[in-house]
Amino acid sequence: MSKAVKSIVMRDYQDRIGDHQDAMLISIRGISSNDTNQIRKTLRTKDIRVTMVRNALFRKTYEGTGLEPLGRIMTGANALAYGSESVVEVAREIVALVKTFPGIELKGAVLDGQVFEGEAGVKALSKYPTRDEAIAQDITLILSPGRKLVGAIKGPGGRLGGIIKAIEDKLEKGEAISKIG
Repeated sequence: MSKAVKSIVMRDYQDRIGDHQDAMLISIRGISSNDTNQIRKTLRTKDIRVTMVRNALFRKTYEGTGLEPLGRIMTGANALAYGSESVVEVAREIVALVKTFPGIELKGAVLDGQVFEGEAGVKALSKYPTRDEAIAQDITLILSPGRKLVGAIKGPGGRLGGIIKAIEDKLEKGEAISKIG
């Protein structure tokens, strides 16, 4: 391949992948073209893209970026899966697709510079919370003590308010209020 063609391919990677810093590496080698199209169509509905990459050109294109660590696990035919959402979402979707299409090989992923190698690494990544889920968990943890405190303060006051309301209702009906005890 000439240098001109290589530079065109490298520009194409930059145009397609853009500034994504997190992605997943898979192999769809040995999967029929109809199944490959079905995989891509399913992923496209989730705004996940799959791009076949040439290892050496990918390494050269993404040298010094967040995707550089994927270069060391690239062997054989590779495809890069990435999306507008977190790479955790990408991993979840592809791990789910492996059940339908067992020919998909999970090679690894990178999240914030941390590499998750092999099938075990990708499956572990798919169990991580996404950014939005992590924020929601943090907010729940922050609000939980306050909610308990408000409940502790409100509980006795609510019971007292209920007793006063019952007395008020009896007085409005003209009933006598008896002393307890």
